[in-house]
Amino acid sequence: MSPLSHGRSRQEAERTLAVDPLHTVAAGLTLATPEHRLPEAPLDPETAYRLVHDELMLDGNARLNLATFVTTWMEPQADTLMGECRDKNIVDKDEYPRTAELERRCVAMLADLWHAPDPRVAVGCSTTGSSEACMLCGMALKRRWARSNADRYPSREARPNLVMGGNVQVCWEKFCTYWEVEPRKVPLEGERFHIDPAAAVALCDENTIGVVGILGSTFDGSYEPIAELCAALDALRERTGLDVPVHVDGASGAMVAPFLDPDLTWDFRLPRVASINTSGHKYGLVYPGVGWALWRDEEALPEELVFRVNYLGGDMPTFALNFSRPGAQVAAQYYTFLRLGREGFRQVQQAARDVARELAGNIASIGDFRLLTRGDELPVLTFTTAPHVRAYDVFDVSRRLREFGWLVPAYTLPPDRQDLAVCRVVCRGGFSADLAARLVDDLRRLVPELRRQPRPMVDDRKTETTFHHA
Repeated sequence: MSPLSHGRSRQEAERTLAVDPLHTVAAGLTLATPEHRLPEAPLDPETAYRLVHDELMLDGNARLNLATFVTTWMEPQADTLMGECRDKNIVDKDEYPRTAELERRCVAMLADLWHAPDPRVAVGCSTTGSSEACMLCGMALKRRWARSNADRYPSREARPNLVMGGNVQVCWEKFCTYWEVEPRKVPLEGERFHIDPAAAVALCDENTIGVVGILGSTFDGSYEPIAELCAALDALRERTGLDVPVHVDGASGAMVAPFLDPDLTWDFRLPRVASINTSGHKYGLVYPGVGWALWRDEEALPEELVFRVNYLGGDMPTFALNFSRPGAQVAAQYYTFLRLGREGFRQVQQAARDVARELAGNIASIGDFRLLTRGDELPVLTFTTAPHVRAYDVFDVSRRLREFGWLVPAYTLPPDRQDLAVCRVVCRGGFSADLAARLVDDLRRLVPELRRQPRPMVDDRKTETTFHHA
């Protein structure tokens, strides 16, 4: 019998059919899944699970998402461990002292990995990701500057500024906006897609709170020259007396370079490096979201920024933008450190770099693409179309690869090089050589079709991409 025969409108009938009839019968639903208001009655847990599960099936396959740096696979034991800890609020250090101890151990291990002067008394904390970590380190830079310039700050003539490359993640722009700091960006130029030490020094003055160097740019995967940047700032101090600290945004590279490029000097071995952040959920090989912020020593983190809270019966020092969050990711980070050790991390990151290099070579062999980076630093490669290609562009490549399930982003580079659009492939744990070979096969399969296009497809989405820390 037609649904309309009972006086129901066609619109009501169509909304009813939006839910699988089996779910409807089991739950007694008469309408589609609620979207804008709470349902009137509860559902049984299996039905609620199934409705949400089916909705999420429309998401992309995380393992085929080559746009993200974020970890998309961990071992089953890590999954179990995180499940056992997800109900623990990491801020409750009195109630969960062992979780707090695991956080302390992770900070000490990172401090040792990054050559802090004394890792046993390392100053650092976990965060929800590198964005929060960058905010914290930026706040410390500003407070140190303000303390040194107390006679001039705040005043109209003493507005603090932060020097960075034009390729920084949006979190640094947010920091400058939220904490009223003037951003001074070194523009990109030619084939240089990140900061230039001499140009950075030229932007520094007595109001510069620090310079940000990125160990692993999200735009192309290249390392910025941290040692050269510090040397240029050392020379500035000798000439002018200006003593400008450096923060290393190592969201990705700080968990790659120590294992694959141990002779590269970028960390606390450089006296000018005051703080470093990284994302545990990127090449730290943990599910989102966990990040880490570390300072060279106690002097680099002003004491007035550390709050001591009488919380649930204990005196708890805290320096974070967030308060309550699960301890599961910290436990998973410690598990990963124990599970892999230095040699295990080296093997995992080397495998990712090997996959990236081989993939870069195979893409170059197609003949239609020019490689900008080949995975020689971060296991990341970027490519654009070769000069002779006129029928399609990288946005067409990205769009067509989605037909095979691949999520490969296409975007223009930051200001001063917005004329250049690229595709980027992030190689990480779980993206095997076999999957990379499949990607190349699919790319070879669609290139002949793209060559037959009369022109690149018009796409209103071809705008500058802004990258976020996760």
